[in-house]
Amino acid sequence: MDNQLPIGSLVDSVAGAPATLDPMRFNRHTFWCGQSGSGKTYALGVVLEQLLLQTQLPLLVMDPNADFVRLGEVRDDVDGDVAQRLTAVRPRVFRPSANGDERLCVKFVDLSLRSRAAILRLDPLKDAEEYNVLLHLESQFGPTTFDRTTFLRRLRDSTDPGLRKLLMRLENLGVLDWDVWAWGGGSTQAVIDERPRAAVLDLGGFKTPDESKVASLAILDHLWATRESRRPLLIVIDEAHNLCPADPLLPVEVALTERIVQIAAEGRKYGLWLLLSTQRPSKIHPNALSQCDNLALMKMTSPRDLEELGQYFGYAPHELLTRSGTFVQGQALFAGGFTTTAAIVQMAQRLTHEGGSDVRVPL
Repeated sequence: MDNQLPIGSLVDSVAGAPATLDPMRFNRHTFWCGQSGSGKTYALGVVLEQLLLQTQLPLLVMDPNADFVRLGEVRDDVDGDVAQRLTAVRPRVFRPSANGDERLCVKFVDLSLRSRAAILRLDPLKDAEEYNVLLHLESQFGPTTFDRTTFLRRLRDSTDPGLRKLLMRLENLGVLDWDVWAWGGGSTQAVIDERPRAAVLDLGGFKTPDESKVASLAILDHLWATRESRRPLLIVIDEAHNLCPADPLLPVEVALTERIVQIAAEGRKYGLWLLLSTQRPSKIHPNALSQCDNLALMKMTSPRDLEELGQYFGYAPHELLTRSGTFVQGQALFAGGFTTTAAIVQMAQRLTHEGGSDVRVPL
């Protein structure tokens, strides 16, 4: 059966021949790029819809702007059979404000030690006493995560100076007040283990940017810790510069960037494949960018960005790269393993509703 992904029409063909992508080649990392207003997020939705229709590949979408939270809501004008198949997928959307299993929350104890220390800004040498407490925290308190009240009481009742220092750090940073923690309940990490057909993490729903980064770090930490299961997963990171910046500053940003770079370098053999979407290549850490074998480029007018793309993606013809400055909204250059020949495509219409939208100017 031909399960190629129909994504639109070829711009340079006389009769507007259909453009397709090879779904089998999404077992390589993909870089998706386009400046603001190019239709990048809309076009990415077209491809994700086709992956849901034509494959059984599970999708995990890290969504900072709620652009994909309506991925399961089919448009009224979609063909009945297609609509039925898409509706049957039932993507799961996880939000910080939701209840039950749909709440976006993670367990601190499931994070790697390095990630826990990064969240608390602990240095193993400069903060040796607190770091040592963190190292033995789980064995001292037991494997079960306590509810917040019990955990706080045990810290405050302790006469251990290291625990007292750790409590002070937790309170000063406000970490205990974050909505991201699961405490004694279920976590999104466990739900992702079930490999739902599509899972969307509404990262923009948290009160602070730190919480969205911690949630992402916890999920990626867990996927890496369980990588030996070798269950395929396409990890879509929209606005990827927020999670994998070229120059991470805070410790949690460094830990998150290092984890994504590690997945980019080694994740393919475990079935963990990345799709990184951003506005400019210079915003993404080069060690992640250099691992991408597929390229989707929408309108890009910056000569510096185009030169950088040419250096990283030698398989993209120079003459097609330079044409990207003239692309109209919804046009994209596809090159790399997931297309037989590099080509410019006019993207098709979405089948589901787009979540985010621009704020209109009041008239």
